[in-house]
Amino acid sequence: MARSAIQLYTLRALDEPLDELLARVRDAGFEGVEYANRIGDADADAVRTALDETGLESVAAHVGIDEIEDDPEATIEFYRSLGCDHLVVPWLDPECFETESDIEATADRLLRVAETVDDHDMALSYHNHDHEFAAVNGRPAFEHLAEATREPLGFELDCGWTAAAGVDPTAVLDRWGDRVSLVHISDADETRSSVEVGDGVLDVEACAAAVRAHDVEWAIYEHDDPDDQMASVAHGADVLERF
Repeated sequence: MARSAIQLYTLRALDEPLDELLARVRDAGFEGVEYANRIGDADADAVRTALDETGLESVAAHVGIDEIEDDPEATIEFYRSLGCDHLVVPWLDPECFETESDIEATADRLLRVAETVDDHDMALSYHNHDHEFAAVNGRPAFEHLAEATREPLGFELDCGWTAAAGVDPTAVLDRWGDRVSLVHISDADETRSSVEVGDGVLDVEACAAAVRAHDVEWAIYEHDDPDDQMASVAHGADVLERF
């Protein structure tokens, strides 16, 4: 079974220091956390102390690609100091995936960054939304991207956004599961608005079975816009027990 973590973007509306949020996450039953870009405002010593006290693992960190490119050594070492060995590029604009030539340029850029990160003994993955599954010459842009890249670049498959784009995330895992060590468990409705997992288009049970079948290491809960952050955290912890 996959281990359970939460993307801290889910809790961004709570006006609390990150070290206090970690205690809430531990109490909800998660094993790890994935940092959002807000980590740069946190006190690293306080976060390390909270990690030690809670036993939570630093699974990965969402970091903008520009930040890694501009100062790879400082960026990598900061997250390494928190026990994190996996960086994730959380977003590239839709314009990066409009044509095959755009995708090839995006693939080259991601590979260069992945190789830099790999040289520092860390991993890099790319996290999708829905626009990566728009059709380019009859096939999803994601397919072109995956074919145009190779290790050390991996993927963090967001199952909810994939399903919202009209693509079965279990089929993506069947084809590219060897490059997926992290999945996001999110959900959206027919308008592609975020909802609680199970209330939208994601087939949760099928997704859970695929995650188990492909030995994905971490299932990471995320809700982009929860009405009640802590209720959503509790719900997410319950959902990930199936994974």
